[in-house]
Amino acid sequence: MPKACGQGHAPASVKADPCKMNPAAVDSRILALAAQITESSDQDVPVLLLKLKEILNSTALGSKESKKIKQDLYYYDLVQYCMLVLKQDYSRLQGGWANAAQLAEILSQCCVGLEVKENPDEFYNKLLPSAVENLLFLGRRLQARFVRAIKDEEKTEFLRCFRTVTDAICWLFGGHIQLTECVLQSNHFLQLLITDDVETATAVMSVLQNILRVNSSVLLHVDEKILHSVLDELVYKLSSTTNPVTGNAATKLLLSVAESHPQLVELLSIRYKGLRILLSKQWTGKGFDRNLNQLLDLLYSKSYRKGEMQRLHQAASLIQAVWRGFQTRKRLKTLPKAVTALQRSFRAKREQALEQSKRQKDDEILRQQLQLQRQRAMRRFHEQQLTLLEIVHAGQVDRHIQETEGKAALTIQRHWRGYRARRNLHQQRQSFKQHKAAVIIQRAAHKFLNKCQRKRKALSPWKEPKELTSTQNLALQQKVDDYIRLHPASEMSEDMSKELHLQAQENLAQYLLRSSLDHRAEQRREALLAQVNTDVELLMTAPSLTEATEKDLDVFMSRSVPVACKARQSHNTMLKYARWPWWKKLGDEFMDDTIPDDVFNTEFGTLFIGGSKSS
Repeated sequence: MPKACGQGHAPASVKADPCKMNPAAVDSRILALAAQITESSDQDVPVLLLKLKEILNSTALGSKESKKIKQDLYYYDLVQYCMLVLKQDYSRLQGGWANAAQLAEILSQCCVGLEVKENPDEFYNKLLPSAVENLLFLGRRLQARFVRAIKDEEKTEFLRCFRTVTDAICWLFGGHIQLTECVLQSNHFLQLLITDDVETATAVMSVLQNILRVNSSVLLHVDEKILHSVLDELVYKLSSTTNPVTGNAATKLLLSVAESHPQLVELLSIRYKGLRILLSKQWTGKGFDRNLNQLLDLLYSKSYRKGEMQRLHQAASLIQAVWRGFQTRKRLKTLPKAVTALQRSFRAKREQALEQSKRQKDDEILRQQLQLQRQRAMRRFHEQQLTLLEIVHAGQVDRHIQETEGKAALTIQRHWRGYRARRNLHQQRQSFKQHKAAVIIQRAAHKFLNKCQRKRKALSPWKEPKELTSTQNLALQQKVDDYIRLHPASEMSEDMSKELHLQAQENLAQYLLRSSLDHRAEQRREALLAQVNTDVELLMTAPSLTEATEKDLDVFMSRSVPVACKARQSHNTMLKYARWPWWKKLGDEFMDDTIPDDVFNTEFGTLFIGGSKSS
């Protein structure tokens, strides 16, 4: 039996004494390899350990034979040898870094599916975390050499080895879920992630993606500082690069982080406030819009809004508390003056109340005195009437009573007629105003109708002029002959007439062309003015940024809105002119079928709300 427990470079701890095991139950290849490694030097061990791949591939994955082989490899410390040799510098060894990548793959294959029955704590708590650390350390070495490599062949080889190591790490924590937390808490993993190289960074992010797929709640159990470092690096990659491969990988990772737990969505939304704007502006339309939209939906979810509203509520409560404290302290400083003013106001109100009470009492006393005087006067009046009745003769008493009643009736009638006359005068005044207004309207209508009638008479084509008499015809003919004799016409040749005609045609063509260009320029100026004023109106009535929606953005981005508004206003103007009553169109028989400019200006004024015109 070769030395496997106490000589050479064997691991310090051995899980079982190979000397006590039955050699017949162990694969002869394992025994031979263990003996060969024990007697070999450190530089030859990595090459010898590559033979484990052939031994592992000789059995079906997951079978009893495969499990038995892995247990024998562990008990003969060959798994520990694979873990330890990963720290060697393979640039000076046979096979180079390709052997290191194969050993990493062999190590993960040996550890996954291995069932340790004796002293399992040492395997799960020491060997597996150490294996993860060594694999990550090997990955850092390969990444550094890939970055420093100049030749394409070297870069391709280092990248292939690096991806083999990352696949081995994924295979290892896929079989042992508890290792996902070890990977995240390792400093080597964070240093692997913090790189500007696209290929290796994508491979590391794929490792992190597999970690979240295997154990989605691992981010809640790691240290908060490590979680923030990982998220900071992912957000930094999104903000510092325009490579779609890196952006796609980082977006998928953030989406997996957000989907793993709502608490992480709130962390992303609060810690990285500009992340939503960065994703929507910089990474839209780069080929991974589906994942990008899902991430944006999660960032805009109700939980974030609730947390944001709660945070804003707390901030508002804090501001209100500080403001109330400031106001209270300010009031306490001015409290003596306020107390003095309050006392002065109280005394003034009390004096005012006493004065008002005294005035009411004086008014009540005066009212009682007046009532008493009235009663006394009525009593004296009745006494005088009784005295007069006693003095008057009995035969004249009825006459005296009738005269008194007549005077009272006349007084009552006089007051009633005065009241009725004043009321009728008020009613007549209102009717007089209405009559005056009707007269003014009728006068204006008659004036307008007379004007239209005079115009129709002046331009009427069916009214022939009066025929002239023979004497008037002779007189007019004599005047025409005298004028022709006094003002003879200058003779013009045919060539001069043609030349003059051509000049007139050329001037007319230039005038028409210039007027057409001026008309088009005028129309363009009016369209631009309408567009500018409509844009101003839209900006004046635009909602705030917090209330803006996609429909509001379409209104500002589309140039068809001002054109549609202008067309709608013009159409309404034409309809309104077509619906005018007949009396508004009197006198238009001999005019062009065009709408007056003032009508257009009046109707189009509604479009220039934001400009110089107003509706």
